[in-house]
Amino acid sequence: MEAPSAATWRRRRRLGRVGLYTLVVGFALFAAFPFLWGAITAFKADQDLYNRDNNPFLFNIEPTMQHVRLLFEGTAFNTFVWNTLVVALLVVAITLLASLPAAYSLARLNLRWGGAMAIAIFMVYLIPPSLLFISLSRMVSFLGLQDSRWALVVLYPTITIPVSVWLLMGFFKGIPKDIEEQAMVDGYSRLGAFVRTVLPLSFPGMVAVIVFSATLSASEFIYALAFVSQTSQKTISVGVPTELVRGDVFFWQSLQAATLLVAIPIALIFNAFLKRFIAGFTMGAVKG
Repeated sequence: MEAPSAATWRRRRRLGRVGLYTLVVGFALFAAFPFLWGAITAFKADQDLYNRDNNPFLFNIEPTMQHVRLLFEGTAFNTFVWNTLVVALLVVAITLLASLPAAYSLARLNLRWGGAMAIAIFMVYLIPPSLLFISLSRMVSFLGLQDSRWALVVLYPTITIPVSVWLLMGFFKGIPKDIEEQAMVDGYSRLGAFVRTVLPLSFPGMVAVIVFSATLSASEFIYALAFVSQTSQKTISVGVPTELVRGDVFFWQSLQAATLLVAIPIALIFNAFLKRFIAGFTMGAVKG
């Protein structure tokens, strides 16, 4: 049986590439469909959106900006954005400050109770949030943070810290000990060696923690709905739907406009750090 000729191999290679690119483009369009749909819907007039005879993928009537104006002028959207930024930044800071030393000590120091502590931290994450309402509400009440965004700053780290500790533990285990031992031989303390040698190498893992914590702070719904009711204290995840769903009236176009305004900056930031984000999660997964 004759081996395929060079022309046959080239043809098969071209067909393989065409098939691969077709598959990738198809998945990309599938993933982008909600954003495309939202972009079209956000600028549709009511008469266009609610008419069944109109094409849902086209502007059958001239697009309008009134629904975007409603979002900014008829709701406290700017306040929601500001509250979300404050909560996200503080949760990220608390998560890093708690998870970095905890993960380092569990991964690097030979502690007798290190394994049990690591398992206990992970078990905390497995507890469903709905089972913690009573205990967390008592804690929030004790701290005097009822109906305030500061309650979310206290509550969200209970979710982000366990995950971040396990992620960073796996990442620290992937960094050779020789690096920090050499720094300690050169005269640095363990803390100095950690700050000067380990932290720079663990930057991808820190990026993964930052993205995870910030995303959760912006998207979490249960705690935000249960512990915050004042409009001036709400975050985007709760403020937008509660302001734009009034009884049985849904302001679909304004809801889609809010979705786009929130999703686009997050997508740009995520893609800017995509490689480091993937590196942080994969190294934390395979080395743990």
